[in-house]
Amino acid sequence: MIDTHSHIYLDDFESDRPEVIERAKNAGVTKVLMPNIDAGSIDAMLKTEKEAPGYCLPMMGLHPTSVKEDFETELEQVIKRFGERNFIAVGEVGIDLYWDKTFKEQQITVFEEQVKLAKELSVPVVIHSRDSFPEVFSVIDRLWDENLKGVFHSFTGNENELRHVLDYGSFYIGLNGVLTFKNTNLREVIKITSPEKILLETDAPYLTPVPFRGKRNEPSYVKYVCETVARVYGISVKEADEITTGNADELFSL
Repeated sequence: MIDTHSHIYLDDFESDRPEVIERAKNAGVTKVLMPNIDAGSIDAMLKTEKEAPGYCLPMMGLHPTSVKEDFETELEQVIKRFGERNFIAVGEVGIDLYWDKTFKEQQITVFEEQVKLAKELSVPVVIHSRDSFPEVFSVIDRLWDENLKGVFHSFTGNENELRHVLDYGSFYIGLNGVLTFKNTNLREVIKITSPEKILLETDAPYLTPVPFRGKRNEPSYVKYVCETVARVYGISVKEADEITTGNADELFSL
């Protein structure tokens, strides 16, 4: 399995990160992909990469909830870092209108610039789309071409939104602990597609799956997402693992 979205570099893991990584390996997780948040998270993310080289792989991007008055300075940091080295993706980027709509227009601008960057660099884009599918689709519809690929991380949309994602042809959906929650209809929604369009993720330390809901999430728990995917499609856990791992390998050129 590959945990395609984990903030394992955050302070939540400061006291036991080596043990968390060891548990992930023992659970069958072969790689952990790390999305960036903003300029303030870069050093911790790269330090984690150095502690687990070839295992914890970083992305570079500006998260929508970090888009404030200084968004231009933050965006320059992302571009500067891509000039210094390679990253596996532009992420985590997108639009978030759940908490605060104050910087909605700036979020759209920043998202658009980072999608263009992903196209220029021929790397995937990792999209955060909380309460913002219409705005996100508007940007992707405008910029989409055969050079644009990526994943809608932490997908929790409805059937129409999923069909819109699938219509692009070059995007996957990222599924995490939400898929295991009792009060979600996500398990029904994803039946309109196939495991070939799914990536496993945790979004650790957030969105912890059943049976650990309410506790800190970690990469080893991605196996509960994999098991749920297998149940939804009536396939073995081994098949679900192999298919979703192949999807991650393909998208992120691992």
